[in-house]
Amino acid sequence: MSDTNDIQTFVQPYLVPEGSDELNANLRAMAESFAVTDDKIREIIKGFHKSMAAGLERDNPDVLPMIPTYVHRRPTGKETGTFLALDLGGTNLRVCQVTLNGDTTYTLVQQKFTITPEAKETRLWDFVAECVGVFLEEHDLRPAAGRRTIPCGYTFSFPIFQTGISSGNLSMWNKGFAVPNSVGRDVVNLTQSAFQRHHVPVEVVAILNDTVGTLMTSGYSQPDTQMGIIFGTGTNAAYWEELAAIHKWPSADRSGEMVVNLEWGAFDNATEVLPYTPHDNKLNRKSHNHGLQVFEKMISGLFLGEVVRNAVLTLVDRRLVFEGRSSDIFNKSYTFDTAYMSEIVSDDSPDLALVKTVLESTLDLPPTTLVDRKIVKNVCNMVGSRSVRLSAAAMSAVLLARPALMKSSVSIGIDGSMYQFYPNFEADLYSVSRTFLGHDFVDNRLKLHLAKDGSGVGAAIVAMTVDQERSN
Repeated sequence: MSDTNDIQTFVQPYLVPEGSDELNANLRAMAESFAVTDDKIREIIKGFHKSMAAGLERDNPDVLPMIPTYVHRRPTGKETGTFLALDLGGTNLRVCQVTLNGDTTYTLVQQKFTITPEAKETRLWDFVAECVGVFLEEHDLRPAAGRRTIPCGYTFSFPIFQTGISSGNLSMWNKGFAVPNSVGRDVVNLTQSAFQRHHVPVEVVAILNDTVGTLMTSGYSQPDTQMGIIFGTGTNAAYWEELAAIHKWPSADRSGEMVVNLEWGAFDNATEVLPYTPHDNKLNRKSHNHGLQVFEKMISGLFLGEVVRNAVLTLVDRRLVFEGRSSDIFNKSYTFDTAYMSEIVSDDSPDLALVKTVLESTLDLPPTTLVDRKIVKNVCNMVGSRSVRLSAAAMSAVLLARPALMKSSVSIGIDGSMYQFYPNFEADLYSVSRTFLGHDFVDNRLKLHLAKDGSGVGAAIVAMTVDQERSN
């Protein structure tokens, strides 16, 4: 894009010259609603800083949670040992055996279990215990001599308010989960009780968010890591903050630093600064957590396809695409997967053959014209562009809140399907951030890198530090 403070920059690429005036008027209005200009990003950064400061001061449901994680030791890359880790995400449960080699490298033995719809709705804790039991049995793992349990780090990718390094109360479900009798309760106790019911000899010694795990994994191989970010099914970030700045921290000892979990998916739930559209509102209104995690719903893999589906259906209703027809599949919520967006925006063929396949073969839509396919690709690009620009705004806001760090090199470990697979996501993060962080810093001192398997390895690293402190 040329002038990213000119609204026309966000409109012209999405018009269809061979389309009707009515079609292009609708595309123009839609593009304007999804646009995130540079001035809008500055407004968002200002809003982030206000919310971060308020969240560090005291707990308040109307601002960013800014949760102290009790993680206060940076990895050095020299740690050694073998540890167990669980990584409970929005789609999969990973059970990992992590061996830290002491030279910034590690080896990983893992097993991935797809979380069943039943587990997401009712029996999650027993599902976790059963999967861990299977892993221990298949890899012949048992407690070390003289110990009754295997110490384990637990990456829990849902919002919790931590009360200790190995305790935290679930604040809410997201990512499509709705397990009853869980919100407000200690998820370690819930998991540990399931272990006992299923005779699984494992003790959770540390619980952490997936972003904290990503931060710690990145720090093991890149000592200048200051942030961990997830851009995937959901989104969140964690960063190193000076304890002196965490005013709500109860201890009198304010020396050193601690990882803070922002839970930034909850930013601006009141939609005071975010570019909120009717298509977002429709998604939000039908979601499990209506009115919550509004920022996450604008930039994350679980939701982007649904925003596109809602937007395209408004054009269907006005008979501006597919001749006003749809399909049983496309009419159902969450059938337009964000992975389809990735395929569609990367299709540069003259006839948009891949778009045609997704629409007609996968989604069973009636035969499409080239104009239909251009419209769908353009809507995908509108929603995708908004996602990456909002993502860059949030990342920039956290870095700008710690300006002293930007004088040196800064690594940011990032994990998640959007970062890995959405076309040009990383390149666009760099490009957008230059405007707000400065060309010199972004080009010479900022390094974004994939922290692959970050949440699992990070849990093992934190479990190791806790186990060492217990032994001393």
